[in-house]
Amino acid sequence: MLRIGERSLPRQRGRFARAGGEIAYEVTGEGPAIVFAHGLGGSHLSWWQQVPDLARDFRCVTFAHRGFHPSTDATPPLGLDGFAEDLLGLLDHLELPDAALVGQSMGGWSCLEVALRAPGRVRALVMSATSGTIDPRSAADLGDWPERAAEAAARCAGLGIHPAMGERAAREQPALHLLYRGIDESAEADKAALRPRLMAGRTRPAETVRSLAMPTLFVAGEEDIVFPPAAARALGGMVGRPAVIVPECGHSPYFERADGFNALLRDFLG
Repeated sequence: MLRIGERSLPRQRGRFARAGGEIAYEVTGEGPAIVFAHGLGGSHLSWWQQVPDLARDFRCVTFAHRGFHPSTDATPPLGLDGFAEDLLGLLDHLELPDAALVGQSMGGWSCLEVALRAPGRVRALVMSATSGTIDPRSAADLGDWPERAAEAAARCAGLGIHPAMGERAAREQPALHLLYRGIDESAEADKAALRPRLMAGRTRPAETVRSLAMPTLFVAGEEDIVFPPAAARALGGMVGRPAVIVPECGHSPYFERADGFNALLRDFLG
């Protein structure tokens, strides 16, 4: 919290050109860099609870994937390879030799691919509610989770609840749920078309994570109906670091349980 007369954290906003569009970003704070990659329901604004806290000790970089406001994309359909290349382009544009990457849901597709393609650029990797381009079914026996998740998603749809937040968050934190919906609806991307391409892009086997050269942490919400927590547990075992399963939390630990999420980032990133 700022004291009277204390300057706010240093902040920079900008855009840089990519093939077919522009990527918008914000940089806040100073120190080792953390780049946050948002999910399908997000944008650079999604990390509003992380940046003020972590920017006291880190250089926090948030950006909007191409096609997600205020970034642009004039060459649909959106491609997953383009997302990863844009993230590498952001590191280059900001002249960051390396950074910790935090990927939430869809953001995990970008972060995992960068970690695999350019491991020297990734100091640490956090995969929140995601296995990225890894098929979660190859990581663990999901049991009846798919059926239970489908039932819960249908129930949420009937109640006007965003599945990435879930019933508990909508009930206990209605203001957060409303804000999440507003951020989600600000995107210009064709999400209905993008979602199946994301699912089709999960072609890597779970064993892929064993080749990750950097410290890696998997995080999942205990009540997630979008990504199976069992997959996070299994993948955490493969990288030699137990996954963090956030209790009483859905698909968005960073949004629903921000204080705990920030604390685990601090603990992991040092």
